[in-house]
Amino acid sequence: MSNYVQSTNFATKDALSSGDPLKIVKGTEINTEFNNIATAVATKADLASPTFTGTPAAPTASVGVSTTQIASTAFVQAALQTLHPVGSIYINATNATNPGTLLGFGTWTAFGAGRVPVGFDASDSSFNSAEETGGSKNAIVVSHKHSVTDPGHFHDTETILRANYDISGGSSGYGQDSPTGTGPDVASKTATTGITINSAGSSGTNANLQPYITVYMWKRTA
Repeated sequence: MSNYVQSTNFATKDALSSGDPLKIVKGTEINTEFNNIATAVATKADLASPTFTGTPAAPTASVGVSTTQIASTAFVQAALQTLHPVGSIYINATNATNPGTLLGFGTWTAFGAGRVPVGFDASDSSFNSAEETGGSKNAIVVSHKHSVTDPGHFHDTETILRANYDISGGSSGYGQDSPTGTGPDVASKTATTGITINSAGSSGTNANLQPYITVYMWKRTA
């Protein structure tokens, strides 16, 4: 029985794996082995609701995969970039930080300052190319005419004719003979009328602006 230890001793890993009950060592050695195993087991995550520490890694799924597979950070970044391809617009109501910092990818430039986006329209020359600009916030008066109705008016005119002629017969007045005195004097009084068209409306400055709200817009360029 000298090949066996007391009941407080344990078999080594090699003895247990080989199935040979004679390969027995003293308890201090086997206790060390079991302590190592206990430590390894205690540091393993549970299958149900595990709490990881450190930097755990997982396989990265392809973009578009929709399963219960764990999503790695690489998967999340790829998904975000798919949602914001080059040429896309990012809008934020209150945060002016560049999206390259907020989202962690891409090159972004400020876009559309003071302008409102409008949909592409191939049938309208004003909107049939990307990033075409136009319009004015200040109103422009379209060419037009004003009609005027005159209810009718009249002019008073007074004319005075005076003549002093010496007629050959010695009489004074109007006659056909050649005058020897002064010619006729004419005085007149006229009335002048005018029409004034009063202006109406308000200033055209900023009169073309629709109701709006300002936001931060960025365009991804790379």
